[in-house]
Amino acid sequence: MEKNLEFPELLRLIDERSTAFRAAVAAAPSLDAQVPTCPEWTLFDLAKHLGGGDRFWAAIVGAGPADGPPAGAAAARAALEVPRERESLLAWLAASTELLLSALREAGPDAGCWAWWSALQTPRTSGGVARHRVQESAVHTYDAQLAGGAPQPLPSEVALDGVEEFLFTCVATPSAWPHKPTTFDFHAAEGRSWRLTVDGDGARSTRVPAPTVAAGEVSDAAAVSIHGTAGELVIYLYDRIPAESLRLDGDAGLLDLLRAWEPED
Repeated sequence: MEKNLEFPELLRLIDERSTAFRAAVAAAPSLDAQVPTCPEWTLFDLAKHLGGGDRFWAAIVGAGPADGPPAGAAAARAALEVPRERESLLAWLAASTELLLSALREAGPDAGCWAWWSALQTPRTSGGVARHRVQESAVHTYDAQLAGGAPQPLPSEVALDGVEEFLFTCVATPSAWPHKPTTFDFHAAEGRSWRLTVDGDGARSTRVPAPTVAAGEVSDAAAVSIHGTAGELVIYLYDRIPAESLRLDGDAGLLDLLRAWEPED
C-alpha cells in the first residue's frame, strides 16, 4: 500500500505549485482574462483568492487549536488590498506563499488548528492543512494555465494524492446519506483505486485494489466506477470537467446525486 506524502514533501509541493501558478500569471496576456473554470473570476480575482487563502491559512495554523478561525481573519481576507500591477502582484503572491510555508514549518505536521472539514478522515492539524493546500494550489494553477490558453496536466504525485485528499477531506462526513446506500469507485490509470461508501452513517473512503479483470466481472463492483488518470479524476472532483469526460461503468446518475448532496456536519 502506497504511503501518503510526508510533511516536507507537502511543503515542497505547495512551493512548486505556487511557483507554477505565478508563472501562469506572468505569462498570461492580461490579468483581466476570464477563467473558464471559474467563470465569475478574472485571472486577477483568482490570484487574489489563492494568495488570500495562503494568508488566511497561515493565520489559522499560527493560532493553534481553536473552535473557529482567528477573530477577524475572514474580514481581513475580504479587505485585502492586492496590487494590480503584474510584477507587484507576483511579489505579493510569493510573499503570501512564504507566510503559509513559514507558519507550517513552525507548527510542524501534528499541531492542532481549526479547519472547516470533518475530522472523520482528515485531521484538523497543520499537516491536514498542508495536504489540502497542495491541492488548492494545484487546481488553481490549472485554472490559471487554462485562462492563459496553456493548461498542463497535474503532476502525477500531486494528482495521486489529490484524489484521496479530496475524498478524505471534501466528502467524508458523519451526516447521513439521504438516498439508498451505495458505493463509488475511483480508478486512476496509474494503478491506484479508492472506494467511497455512502449510507446512513455518512460518507467515508478507503483505498481498494486496482481492478484486474474486465468491468462487470468483479463480484463486489461499486454501483458506479469512474476511470481516468489521477489528474483527470482530481479535475473532475473539483468540477472542472464533466463526468462524461471520463470512462464510467454503472449508474452514472448516482454521480449527480453525490454532486448535489449538501451534508449537514
